[in-house]
Amino acid sequence: MTVLRKRIWGWWMFDWANQPYNILLLTFIFAPYFTSYVAPDPVSGQAMWGWMLAISGVLTAIFAPVLGAIADCSGSKKRWILLWSAMYVAGSSMLWWAVPDADQSRLIMILVAFAIGMVGLEYGIVFTNSLLPTLGKREDWGRISGTGWALGYIGGLISLFVMLLLLAENDRGVTLLGNAPILGLDPEAREGTRAVGPFAALWYMVFVIPFFLWVKEPPHRKAAAGAIQRGLTELKDSLRALPSRRSLFAYLGSSMVYRDALNGIYAFGGIYAAGVLEWSIVQIGVFGILAAAVGAVACVIAGRLDSRFGPKPVIVGAILLLIVVCTIIVGTDRTMVLFRPVVAGSSLPDIVFYICGALIGAGGGSLQAASRTMMVRQADPDRMTEGFGLYALSGKVISFIAPALIALATTVTGSQRLGVTPLIVLFVIGLILLLWVKAEGEPEFQCASPSSP
Repeated sequence: MTVLRKRIWGWWMFDWANQPYNILLLTFIFAPYFTSYVAPDPVSGQAMWGWMLAISGVLTAIFAPVLGAIADCSGSKKRWILLWSAMYVAGSSMLWWAVPDADQSRLIMILVAFAIGMVGLEYGIVFTNSLLPTLGKREDWGRISGTGWALGYIGGLISLFVMLLLLAENDRGVTLLGNAPILGLDPEAREGTRAVGPFAALWYMVFVIPFFLWVKEPPHRKAAAGAIQRGLTELKDSLRALPSRRSLFAYLGSSMVYRDALNGIYAFGGIYAAGVLEWSIVQIGVFGILAAAVGAVACVIAGRLDSRFGPKPVIVGAILLLIVVCTIIVGTDRTMVLFRPVVAGSSLPDIVFYICGALIGAGGGSLQAASRTMMVRQADPDRMTEGFGLYALSGKVISFIAPALIALATTVTGSQRLGVTPLIVLFVIGLILLLWVKAEGEPEFQCASPSSP
């Protein structure tokens, strides 16, 4: 294997290593478990979860561009990624203490732990994404990004299989294989499901090793006195120049809105299935397997389309698909499908929601892979980490909007189904803002990839 190929595989392994946080914790296992078993009831649990995601999003938004600017001025990014990795591992490990029917202090501790891991994940993604243009030529970025996202889905899929087959118990106390959780874990205390946090931490620690061993950064300036001040000054200059860079400005605004809506789907999809369709953790896990499997295939295809036609058509197509999915979800519960009533006990709502899961995997994965390729095209090659810090800022500066709107709508209406309706509006706004985005970025930044080490 060539040195460059090893670097690409090492970069891909970061996607493989971190994906369980999204699939196992944020979407399909821990989030619905928290709202259905740890919180007092599903409605208040969904509201608490929404506010926690909003607060952690604000923290990411405030500091990501600042840290990115400092990193661009102070040398190696991998040392920073080691710190974010420690936060990821610590936060996810602490989720073991999410016992059923937790008291108020325990609820707060669990929400804080999840937020710590989530912030570590987000910062790590900022710094690793900034290395994408060093891995190949401009025409290869879409393929590399799409394949990386596909491998992340496959890693998440395998981790989900392990959880469902060996650990996560249903209401009868058995896993998908019909056995009690392994390692003597107590199904009455939901220890099999609670193990999802330590399992995600262990998975990350093992599979992130190739990233640290194989990904060699290109030559960079040595850290010097005043790097922090210089980074902050350059960030301030970049922010002042944003309005004059219309394509980048429009793209940050567009992605700010549509990624917030996408995160809303990921954060509340499993919660919705548990509360509205009354699915068990195992059923939600099967839903996640379908989403990840279809998403992996879609990401590979989207990556090739990205490399051939550019990321913008992929982004537009994915948003349109997700608008359709959200409309279907809002119109589906135990009593109806697409706003049309169904007979009591019908399996049609379940079938429709499984199809929605597959489409969410396809649209969401394609959207995220193409979005980071688009950011590479829009950013200043010499300020790539700062650029992805701004990308994280745009993704998080209003990241409280979707969770807060869902939490507010759920609280006001008392309905989980009506609580997700704001996501459709957010996707439409993001689509409109794409009209001002130049597919190749600003002319002065349409350059080849930075030199490889």
